[in-house]
Amino acid sequence: MSSPAIALASRRVFLDGGFSAATVLVRDGLIAGIAPYDPDADLILSDDEVLLPGLVDSHVHLNEPGRTDWEGFETGTAAAAAGGITTVVDMPLNSLPVTTTVEALATKRAATAGKLAVDVAYWGGAVPENLGSLRPLFTAGVVGVKCFLSPSGIDEFGHLDAAALESALTELAVFDGLLIAHAEDPAHLHDDPAIGSSYARFLASRPPISEESAIAAVAAAAGRTGARAHIVHVSDGHALDVIREAKAAGIRLTAETCPHYLTLRAEDLPDGSGTVKCCPPVRDGHNQDLLWAGLLDGTIDAVVSDHSPATRDLKEREDGDLGLSWGGISGVQTGLRAVWTEASRRGIPLEAVIPWFTTGPAAIAGIRSRGVIRQGAPAHLVAFAPDAASVVRAADLEYRNKLSPWDGALLRGAVRTTWVHGETAYTANRGITGRHGREILATNPASDEGAR
Repeated sequence: MSSPAIALASRRVFLDGGFSAATVLVRDGLIAGIAPYDPDADLILSDDEVLLPGLVDSHVHLNEPGRTDWEGFETGTAAAAAGGITTVVDMPLNSLPVTTTVEALATKRAATAGKLAVDVAYWGGAVPENLGSLRPLFTAGVVGVKCFLSPSGIDEFGHLDAAALESALTELAVFDGLLIAHAEDPAHLHDDPAIGSSYARFLASRPPISEESAIAAVAAAAGRTGARAHIVHVSDGHALDVIREAKAAGIRLTAETCPHYLTLRAEDLPDGSGTVKCCPPVRDGHNQDLLWAGLLDGTIDAVVSDHSPATRDLKEREDGDLGLSWGGISGVQTGLRAVWTEASRRGIPLEAVIPWFTTGPAAIAGIRSRGVIRQGAPAHLVAFAPDAASVVRAADLEYRNKLSPWDGALLRGAVRTTWVHGETAYTANRGITGRHGREILATNPASDEGAR
């Protein structure tokens, strides 16, 4: 027997690409309908709030099992909910075991029990050892498989050379599986033992040509095989021309970038701070302008966090050596606010920003029922105050390791309430209020029936 509908009303509900006054009816965890604005609704958002679809982050490293001292399902999904994200897709590393077999996926799934504040889907991994055996991972429910074209930083997740990349895409094309690629060409990476604490030296060790070369290789191989491919965390704005040309040629290639590339600039970053180190690296302000242009013209399909935390001792080494500190930015809780702050400075409206965080990543991961407010979709909703502002305090974030490159920054916007399957998951006043998240398996990713 279904429960009575609960009505949420707002003068500004994000519907069909714009804001409209409306009432969203929620029943049994789903959106039961959209009605005109009702001043007598069960819950009416404040005048300074907008009602958004729950955000989707298709690039999150939760690191469980095996490296839960880095993050974990409990803390990572709590941080997502606090950032207005209601669906994340977990990466196949840096968990132990890495998610390159059906057995490893089962181990990871077992580790989620009772911990999910938001919905979680899974990427598998494509490594030299499992080529020829990728289809069982898809049958078991992954939304795609990730590969590295350069060393991943952990021994258990090897990278693919040119021949292996071609082999993987040829295999995936048979059943239309998606390959997502960390695209840096090792031939252009410089393992400089003298990097030390200098950010400039670290940046020079991973030049833009490394991305351009690797992205071109993925595009060419996808064109030859007819497979679908996606480029993760694009940091080099010049590489976007390669992606534009591939898309224009009908190659099925998509791309994402991240809040750190859109809001941080190399010339502003301190030496010796592993908190700001990531691979590929944050580049300069001109490059950042190119990335924003790529978002506005549709070359870049989504903005995702690449939330990749580690323990403080691995990130902030006593010697400040950026060559040896772990590369990864913690950003799943602050992504929307950071990007909205920069977008508003550039005169870009919120209506343009929201799809980058919702329908864009949902489409990449093939979970199109997420990131929208429409009848029949899961009732994943966010009350967001776009004109509020506050200073980020890393110590107050939900992460297991309280590190953030935005620590001390004044950011625009505030997540006031996050609902997951119609239940309150987070409020700004009380923090995490419930763990209503579910697994999403790709056996039926376009429908909420895929959630378990």
